[in-house]
Amino acid sequence: MRLSPTHHEVWRLAGPMILSNLSIPLIGIVDTAVMGHLPDPQYIGAVAVGSMIFSFVFWGFGFLRMATTGLTAQAFGADNYARVRHLLLRAASFALLLAAALVALGGPLQSAAFWLIDASQNVEMLATEYFTVRIWSSPATLLNYVLIGWFLGLQSARGPLIMLLTTNVTNIVLDLYFVVHLGWTVNGVATASVIAEYTGLVTGLVLLVRRWRPIAGPINIARLWRWSELTAELAVNRDIFIRTLCLIFAFAFFTQAGASQGDVILAANAILMNLQGLMAYGLDGFAHAAEALVGKALGRRNRSELSQTLRAVFAWSLGTAVLATLAFAVAGNALIGLMTDLPEVMASAAAFLPWMIASPLISVWSFVLDGIFIGASRGSDMRNGMIASLLAYLGVYYLLEQLFEFGNHGLWISFMVFLIARALSLAWYLRRQPLLQ
Repeated sequence: MRLSPTHHEVWRLAGPMILSNLSIPLIGIVDTAVMGHLPDPQYIGAVAVGSMIFSFVFWGFGFLRMATTGLTAQAFGADNYARVRHLLLRAASFALLLAAALVALGGPLQSAAFWLIDASQNVEMLATEYFTVRIWSSPATLLNYVLIGWFLGLQSARGPLIMLLTTNVTNIVLDLYFVVHLGWTVNGVATASVIAEYTGLVTGLVLLVRRWRPIAGPINIARLWRWSELTAELAVNRDIFIRTLCLIFAFAFFTQAGASQGDVILAANAILMNLQGLMAYGLDGFAHAAEALVGKALGRRNRSELSQTLRAVFAWSLGTAVLATLAFAVAGNALIGLMTDLPEVMASAAAFLPWMIASPLISVWSFVLDGIFIGASRGSDMRNGMIASLLAYLGVYYLLEQLFEFGNHGLWISFMVFLIARALSLAWYLRRQPLLQ
């Protein structure tokens, strides 16, 4: 079967992003696997808690990628190459300022994180060791967000593919070397992440030199920091920042609620969340394609191109979700066994596996709609929808846990409600205000 031009464009962007994105949760799987074969579940819990903290910190600044993608795609679609150049330089400047602040405030951030997380004393001690090392990856991580978003906005998935694969393969190899060969524990996992992020940054800068040439031109310093353009971009960044903080808080709450039920539940949930990540990053490939293609179509004001893009992205995303559900149903227990050989953790993860089997078909709608709204730079709608979804999530959890004592099943039900609420809220905003009037 020969794909139509629109389907081909979706796969040209989504295919490399799926390949590179799938390597991201593999890091979590390898982290969990090397810790899971140590003699105590506290090592898995420590890496889960430490990773969750940096998910909250770094993903909170994911607007550096998302806003850059949508705005760059719209400028590229309108053939405004001066704006394309200025968007990159402004975003990179923001990234460096934010990274410097993160490193400077590392101590208070660490104290606040462990005040919020109800983990055992041993898990907290090991997670502190992880945090102290991992914070030094901040400049590379945030600059990588900017570069990946900019490449995607230019309709290029090759740059992000090379960057992410370089980063993630380096991370996995160093994980195995530091932990399995040298005998390090959580400090080895954290050190591998720091070295890998800087390796990815160097790779991205090399690719940037090549990609810059076709759009090269003068840099107008006055326009670069023009107040009208700066405030418009900051508004989009602010709204996506708030939206992302709510999203990461939802995952942080999930980890904390699991931790309060003991180290075994914490470890089991961490394993299942790695499977959620494996599925999510696969679906994100199509969301990234939607960001780039929707932004370009809006920049061109091309209604037909926009409509064809939406149909193609939804079709391929739903098909991928069905395959993920089938894969988890058939191989879920085997995947759990790859990540730990601790009997109590394996049994606990298997008991909650049905939620992961249902998750792809529930998650797919919010992933695609996120990509569409990012491409359209409709940050305020994303912010408001996420706040409403988070409130629904916390409200349902309170009812199920405090009133009916559903335990970890109640936590998973609440998480599914969160995913459904995200999709319904964005669909409502899209119906209320179409992308092109």
